[in-house]
This record gives sequence, structure tokens and C-alpha cells, in this order.
Amino acid sequence: MALKSFDEVMKSVQHASKKHLLLGNGFSIALRPDIFTYGSLFENADFSKNPHIPAIFDALGTKDFEIVIRALNDAAKIIEVTDPKNNALAMSLRNDCGAIKDALVSAVAKRHPDRPHDVQANQYAACRAFLSRFDHIFTLNYDVLLYWAMMQSEVDELDLMSDDGFRHPEDDPGLPYVSWQQANSAKVLYLHGALHLFDQGNEIVKYTWSKADKAIIDQIREALDSDKFPLFVSEGTAESKAEKILHNGYLHKAIRSFESCCNPANNAIVIFGHSLADNDRHILRCISSGAASTLLVGLYGDIDSDGNRAAIKNAEALVSERVRKRPRAPLKVMFYDAGSAAVWG
Repeated sequence: MALKSFDEVMKSVQHASKKHLLLGNGFSIALRPDIFTYGSLFENADFSKNPHIPAIFDALGTKDFEIVIRALNDAAKIIEVTDPKNNALAMSLRNDCGAIKDALVSAVAKRHPDRPHDVQANQYAACRAFLSRFDHIFTLNYDVLLYWAMMQSEVDELDLMSDDGFRHPEDDPGLPYVSWQQANSAKVLYLHGALHLFDQGNEIVKYTWSKADKAIIDQIREALDSDKFPLFVSEGTAESKAEKILHNGYLHKAIRSFESCCNPANNAIVIFGHSLADNDRHILRCISSGAASTLLVGLYGDIDSDGNRAAIKNAEALVSERVRKRPRAPLKVMFYDAGSAAVWG
């Protein structure tokens, strides 16, 4: 199968009522593969307080944090059923899950580019041109690259729809952050949270450069040093992710927004940098249950690679699910060469 270019598939949906974008980790890897691949995150994770954890990764033959978290959670569940008196072991496994999640957040913050100007102006311009083609932008990534790109208005004359629903706190506009206002109709949403979003109990806040006159990554590091962790979904299964999402107002509103974008029949959903893996079934279910007529899926590199074969299989599964759920609203899938999108130039 010969892949079409990104421009070709976008031309095929030019008459769609709305075109919405779903970003996966490939969006960040395309800019900095040395930082955002699983291996480099693992190598920079600090497990000094839990030195046995790397051996768990080795035993499972992976450096994927989500796979290990899922395995530990599943093991804890099995122990609770088969050996209910062994609460200490089940609790130990769940504590390991928490330690791995904390190490993941810390590793990303440590390895993340320090300042917006660490990304070149021409890279921002290319990214913003790519993003400008969509009505809504949803991301599964927790880094701040998307946020940085949306804010770089000086590199071009594009009028990006960058509203993410965050505003100055009404009762104290001088605070060094902005807070999420649920009533606003956001165009940019972080489906799994992000490093610069924090749940303060009574409100969801976003750390910004303009409010604190301090780099976002420095603010994040300071928060981590104070044992404050970002709003961040890293559980391994779709079910556990969905549970956390349903118990957080911002995350719940974000997935409902994605669901609503997947509903109209003449909408197109474009996926970049995501393999449609089953651990994000809670997100993909919105596509198979909706009526959006077209799904564009980016494939990177050799089309016959294991990763691309899996992505194709997963996309075809969504088509079959749509037939079962909504036979009068079939889903058409088109694959494109992700490299041709030149997201970062």
C-alpha cells in the first residue's frame, strides 16, 4: 500500500464541516527524538528511593512506563482476589505504581527543553502552519511543546484558535497562574493533563510565563521540589485512565469535548503520532461511537514495520466497531505519510 501525502489526504476532506486533530507522542518525538522516546525517559528516571523498580522493567522487557504500571496494577488486583490476606504485597505493588508515575513526571520535567527559544523560530512556524488547519486540537501528550507553539505568535501572522479555556482568576487576577473556567468553549485541550496543569483542589490552574516571569519548566521543577505534581494521567489501562478522567472536572470536560467533535457526520478526525493502541481505548471509543465520516491516520517510516502494522490493524478495528454501533454512519479510514506533514519543518 502506497501512502498518500498529508496534503493529499487533507485535500480529500476539504469539504468536511470541521477538521479536528488528535496528537500523540509522535508529535513531540518528531521534534526531539532524543528526549521524548520511552528509552530516554527511562534512562533519566530517578528510582534511587525504589532501586528494585528497574528490575521490573527488565523482567517485562520494556522501557514503556505504561506497560509496567498496567502490569503492576493487574498483579495487585490478582493478589487481592487469590490471596486476600496478603494486603501488604498488593499495597507494595500499588506503591511501586505511584513511584513510577512520579519518576515519569520528574524525568520529563528534567529532560524537557528549558525555554521556548530552545525551539527554533522556523520550527514553530512550521508547527503553527500545521496546527492552523484544524478547528479543535486535542493532545494526549503531557509536555508543553504544543503550548509553546500556540504562544509563538511573533513567528507568523496566523490567527490560531489557541483558547484553552484558562483565564485570570476572577477574585485575584494578580496570582502567578491562570485558572480553568469551565464555562468557556476551549479549542485546545489536554486529554491526559499536562506538565503545566495542576489540580489545586478547588480549581485547575495553568502555569504560564507571562504571569510569573519565569520559565514554565522552572515553575514545574519548583512544584516537584515542593511535592506538588501536575495533573497527569499515566495509568496503564484504558479503564484506569477513564476512572481518573471521570473524577476530574477538567479531564472529564476535555474528553466530552472530543466526544462531541466526533459526533457530527460530516466531521473529519485527523490523528498524528498515535498508534491507536488499546490502552487509549477510552479515547478511541469516542471515534467508533460517533458519526464522523472520515479518520486520517499518520504512519511514520516503513509501512510494513510492526508499529505501522499494529496501527493499521487498530484503525480497521475502529471501522468494524462503527459498523456494529452505527451501521448507518460508516467510518472511512485513510492513511498518510506522517513525515510529509513536516510538523516541525
